[in-house]
Amino acid sequence: MPYREEAEPLEQPEQPGTHQARLLADAAALKRFSRRGFLAGAGASAVLAADMLYTRRVQAERRVNRILQVPDDFADAYYPNASWFLFPGFKTSWEEAQWILNALRGALNKRGQLAAVGYSNQGLDIDQVVIAVIEHVRAKKLTKLYFYGHSFGGMVATQVAARLRELHGVEVEFILLDSTPYSRSDVLDESWFDGVVFLYESGFRFPSVLRGGYELGERVIHKDERTWRQIIDQSWEQLSPIAPSSVLIQSESAYIYHFDGNRFVDQLGGARMAYIGNPNDRTVRYQAARSAWSAAFDPHMVSTDRQTTGALPAHASPGWSPLVYRPIVEGLMDEFFPLPRGGSKVSVF
Repeated sequence: MPYREEAEPLEQPEQPGTHQARLLADAAALKRFSRRGFLAGAGASAVLAADMLYTRRVQAERRVNRILQVPDDFADAYYPNASWFLFPGFKTSWEEAQWILNALRGALNKRGQLAAVGYSNQGLDIDQVVIAVIEHVRAKKLTKLYFYGHSFGGMVATQVAARLRELHGVEVEFILLDSTPYSRSDVLDESWFDGVVFLYESGFRFPSVLRGGYELGERVIHKDERTWRQIIDQSWEQLSPIAPSSVLIQSESAYIYHFDGNRFVDQLGGARMAYIGNPNDRTVRYQAARSAWSAAFDPHMVSTDRQTTGALPAHASPGWSPLVYRPIVEGLMDEFFPLPRGGSKVSVF
């Protein structure tokens, strides 16, 4: 038989009313979709959008170093020309830095206003930190500066004090070193530096999602200093948009790794220094660090015997253990920076 190609069936015309029926079916399906489900979905979408906008705003504003002021009516009124500067420790967020100041408020505000240095998420850059500090000093017309070095922040405080005097002729009155290592050899778990610093200086940057697992592992290793609840909470915090960025953490690691306090000996003018810490510290070798700072800065060191015994965690925890820290800070200030009339109280009229 000769080959015959079958003709494709012709498309049947849509019967009258079919389109309307389809619309009615779709409407019925929408009706079955609960109002609660719709509102829940819309609400979740709104929350996600708000979170994305908030994250973007936070990340944008933290690309620069910023001086974070903690308002205090008493200090602002009685010490318009004096201020504390808190230099936060390793991985300390802007919010935690302000929390530390609030925890120590009653001890600090008797000598000056309260401010913390918020490190840029673009990485730790001492030159930029110095610029942020001196701009604040000039804007507020400050003449007395007190530095609180929280953990590795004591290293930063010392270098910034030296640079302020060298570049701007501004001297710091006092540098309080809270559990500050003098060099990387004072860090008990020194081995982790090699890998982190090598990767950072090779150009590798940790994404935040990987950093969350890294943080959890590190904190589990040091679980003897924290409860499991604190371990989980602090690890989750590292995935928050307000947490220090991976780049900042890596640059802080590199700073500790290369820090050499000998470079700043004889560069602090008349600044006084004090070292406080905990013999039970499991992060920094307390005795070694205290001895190294005392030996190198002997002309400036006025106290090294005050200990934060009883603080939890044992390493640099003024925010967690203010009742341990406040009497120590008040004692140091009363002894070496006594208020007029020899008292630690100022009458408010």
